[in-house]
Amino acid sequence: MMLKFPPEFQQVISIFSSSFRKTVWQKSTTLLLGAICCPGSRTVCNVLRAVGLGTAHRFDKFHRVLSRDRWSVLGMGKVLLKALVDQFIDLDSPLVFGIDETIERRWGAKINKRGIYRDPVRSSSTHMVKCSGLRWMSIMLLTGLPWLKQGTWALPVLTALCPSERFYKTSPFS
Repeated sequence: MMLKFPPEFQQVISIFSSSFRKTVWQKSTTLLLGAICCPGSRTVCNVLRAVGLGTAHRFDKFHRVLSRDRWSVLGMGKVLLKALVDQFIDLDSPLVFGIDETIERRWGAKINKRGIYRDPVRSSSTHMVKCSGLRWMSIMLLTGLPWLKQGTWALPVLTALCPSERFYKTSPFS
């Protein structure tokens, strides 16, 4: 038996459907539900097991949502930002954003967007440590949450892979 979203939650996530083709949207909602229900590591296979599709025929179609299917990350970021602003920001308040950079340490012959970057965690003002990996940048809306009395939360609205300068110089697309 496959799990399904309650109608109320389906309404909440339906604002993102315009960023997907119909068939990709259906697979994406299945993966989202599985990611919510999945204990432990959230691989595509584990996520499908969590929703009862562990033995489904052609489960490789779900892998394609993340690797090959076309959907608009920018479109989803715009929808998410609008929803967060409508929910948490007063009309007369300014929008405040934060930017964070993260290096994902990945290796392999097919990972061509990898670069060498300064490792901010291991480096200090007197000693620089370099690391190899993929650089991701996230933009976050900084706001207080109404149910918390104090503090500012960073709500991510868009994350993008930022390849190294060397990648663009050696890329056949340049």
